[in-house]
Amino acid sequence: MLDLKRLSLLREVHRRGTLHAVARALSYSPSTISQQLSLLEREAGVALLERAGRRVHLTAAGQRLVERSSALLDEFEQLEADLVAASGTVTGTVRLAVFQSAALGIVPRALSLLAQEHPQLRVEITQREPESALDEVWARTFDLVIAEEYPAHSAPLRRDLDRVPLVNDGLRLGVPPGHVPHRDVGGDDAQSIRSVGDASRMAWVMEPRGTASRHWAEQQCRLAGFEPDVRFETADLQAHIRLVETGHAVALLPDLVWAGAEPRVPLVTLDADPHRSVFTAARVSSATRPAIVAVRETLSRAVGSLI
Repeated sequence: MLDLKRLSLLREVHRRGTLHAVARALSYSPSTISQQLSLLEREAGVALLERAGRRVHLTAAGQRLVERSSALLDEFEQLEADLVAASGTVTGTVRLAVFQSAALGIVPRALSLLAQEHPQLRVEITQREPESALDEVWARTFDLVIAEEYPAHSAPLRRDLDRVPLVNDGLRLGVPPGHVPHRDVGGDDAQSIRSVGDASRMAWVMEPRGTASRHWAEQQCRLAGFEPDVRFETADLQAHIRLVETGHAVALLPDLVWAGAEPRVPLVTLDADPHRSVFTAARVSSATRPAIVAVRETLSRAVGSLI
C-alpha cells in the first residue's frame, strides 16, 4: 500500500529538485525527507530516485508515479472536503498567500469578520508575489491565494485551480504635492502632471523586475514615448508612497493600497482608466471545503466595505 503523504513528498522532489529545497519548503529535516522517500521506494518495489550531484532526478518509474499520484491526491482532497462539508462546521486552518496591497487593503477587515463569525477557524497569512503563489497553491504549500492580473497581462492559468473574481482595482499615477494641475492657472502650470507622459523627466519608483506590476508600469511609460528613470526599486508599496510623498519619485499605485482611507499623495487618473483584476484561487479539489468557502465569502464582503 502506497502512503499518500510520501507520494506528496515525491511530487515535491520532482517540483523542487533537491531534498534540501523540499525540507525548507515543508519545514522538515533533509534526513527525514530521505527516510520517507526510502520507505516509499520499498513500498513501490522499484527505484524512484537517482542522484545527479546535489540534485535528485526521478526515474521513469518515479515519473509515472508522480503523474498518477497527482490525480489520487486531488481525489483524496475532494473526499476530505466533501466529508467536512457534510458536517456543516467551519473549522481547521486555511493557509492564505497574499500580495502586499491586498494584505493592507482587504485582509485586516476580513480577519475581523472571520473572528466574529467563525472563531474556530485559523487563518495563516504569508506575503507572496502572485506569480509564485499560484504555483504554490497548486503544489499544496497554500490553500488559497489572492492574486492579480494587470491589463493585457494574463496570470498563469491552471485547469486544476478554481478562480473567483474579487475586485477590479484602479491604477493611478501618484505624484508629489505641487505637481498637480491648479484651476487658478488655467492649465498652464509647468509643474502640472496630468498623464504618464508628463512625468517623463521625473524619477520613478517601481516594483522589482520580473513582476507583472513592473512590466505593466514600464509599458505605460514606453507607450507614452519614454524610458522611465527607475531610481528606486522595492516591493514595499508603503516605501513607494513615502518616496512620492516626500517629492523624490512618482509611481503607479493601486487603489487598494489606501485601504479605503484618504490617499496621502495626489493621484492622477490615467486616460484609459486602467484597472487590475484581483481574484482568489484555490485547488478545484478543495474549493468546496467550508473553511475556504467562508474565507472567500468574507474577503468579498471586506472588499465591498472598502468600495
